[in-house]
Amino acid sequence: MIKKVLTLISIFMIFLAGCVNTESDVESVSNSKSKGPTIELLGMSTSEDDLNILRDQLTKNGFSVKLNIQPDYGSFTAQKDAGNYDLALNSWTTVTGNPDYAVRSLFMSNGDNSLFSDKKVDELVEKASTQLPEDYHNTYKELEQYVVLDKAYIVPLYVSYKAQAFNHDIIDDSTVRLPKSRAAVWETYDFVDKTKRDTQPLITQQALGSLTSLDPIKGNDGSINTLNTNMYVRLVNLTDDDQVVSNGSLSLNYAIAEGSTDYYFLLRDDIHFAKVQDKVAIDTGERVGAEDVKFSLDRAKNKNSVPDHRTYSLHENMKEISIVSDLRELDTKTTNGKTIREALESGVQQKITKLATNKDEVNNESGIYQIVKITTTKPFPQVLNYLAHQSAGIVSKKQVESINTFDVNSYDVNKDIAYGDQKTVTEGKDYNNHLYASGPYILTYKNDYEAHFVKNPGYMPSTENEPKISQVIVKFIPDSDSALSALRNGEIHILNGVPENKYDLVKKDDKLTFQQNKSNGVSYLAFNMKDRDVSKSVPLRKAILFSINQDELINFYHGNKMKAVSTLSPLVDTKLEIKADSKKVSELLKEYNREK
Repeated sequence: MIKKVLTLISIFMIFLAGCVNTESDVESVSNSKSKGPTIELLGMSTSEDDLNILRDQLTKNGFSVKLNIQPDYGSFTAQKDAGNYDLALNSWTTVTGNPDYAVRSLFMSNGDNSLFSDKKVDELVEKASTQLPEDYHNTYKELEQYVVLDKAYIVPLYVSYKAQAFNHDIIDDSTVRLPKSRAAVWETYDFVDKTKRDTQPLITQQALGSLTSLDPIKGNDGSINTLNTNMYVRLVNLTDDDQVVSNGSLSLNYAIAEGSTDYYFLLRDDIHFAKVQDKVAIDTGERVGAEDVKFSLDRAKNKNSVPDHRTYSLHENMKEISIVSDLRELDTKTTNGKTIREALESGVQQKITKLATNKDEVNNESGIYQIVKITTTKPFPQVLNYLAHQSAGIVSKKQVESINTFDVNSYDVNKDIAYGDQKTVTEGKDYNNHLYASGPYILTYKNDYEAHFVKNPGYMPSTENEPKISQVIVKFIPDSDSALSALRNGEIHILNGVPENKYDLVKKDDKLTFQQNKSNGVSYLAFNMKDRDVSKSVPLRKAILFSINQDELINFYHGNKMKAVSTLSPLVDTKLEIKADSKKVSELLKEYNREK
């Protein structure tokens, strides 16, 4: 018996000897359990691949990483608001197509999504906003150098492509657009079999099912951007390559006066607000007019107009919104030498004979129009891009004022009902749809699985902009692979956001059409700039910055990502570049330790 025990012990000792780490193995294990700075990395489960890659890269450079992975956007935001992170994985899409939007909300000290506060950054953003492209390039380069390479306020990861796929057996491929910045344009979609327009819904999807708000100024995220873009008309739109146009908007034309501080918009008269009654869209008979434009934009630029205003910084350069009443004002010269009247009347069937300040008096066929003038605080041509953003959607003055009767300063989310609250459109005891939509579609109801939209019967009827399909269903499918399966199985018709590693699979599917375009979407890491080591130490932030290898991320996505330096990267090529550098990281961590 003793011999058997000794034999077993000998075998066990030999086994252990075979498992002893070599010197290099020990270093590897030591690095994986680093005693260096501990970094808490926050993200959502939909970005788990990125989070794992980032964890490994940081660990190899001497950091100890804790992953905080949340299942959905709501819980992710709650963790951010509670400050439970050092780094948060975020993304930003410049949906207005102009560089000021790429930086103002995020980089300005008073931005509604501000990541940090720095007076020099504020000055550079304001300086660039007044410049034309030939001048602002150098200013934005200086800004990017300072924000990223000098101060490491953010850690850029990559620029994404915009990719979608649709079932061309069901959807007419000539009607499907893939704009670089603008959200999906539902009113252009049509079925191959046009007899199904009124009997079959268009079925699309999005990842987020918890909606921030159906009030366009109270949300600026992936849960509502597409939905609000299709529910509220704007003064102007963006083409697929980010040019500002009046096509399909509330204005027939716009003009810029000399000095670039006064902007004029000639309004069309064939859009009515829709409301929901018994889950059916009803034409209210109320015209979308200049009074509604003034009301909507005044509240958009006023930080205190609603509780939790999330888009005010986009519109703070608007000084005054007014309704033009004097025809003589139209004799003012534009930036190209024409008069305001000539510019506004270009291509319009009926010339301007009279201006109305009351929308009920308008009749474009008789030459009676409304004109809205926007005056900016300084020469600011980029204001036009902001007016194309979903937050500049036109709401009904009468309806919003009838709902928002609470005092903003004492607003109680548990008691008060604000216009656009998602609970008012969610099936259940709180359902009481009070929406008034000025756009091509209106949300009738939602649940945990999908949202139902119907065509606004008062939206540009009998024109090329009238919606073709009567109903749209948006399925909430958070997992991208599940969404792709739903497309291939015919459960949805269009998938916006094809996973980069599934492009080939889509292209091989005979019933699917694949579309790809460059986008303005940038993924980046944001630091917690409140009471954390990363908020106080530039060397620590820079050590993290130079630990991240963008090439590894791009390789993981089979080359279907592009390098980024900041949220400006898709819009302004500054020629700056970030290269991972472990030696530099080591020196920066030594500097950080000396600070302590």
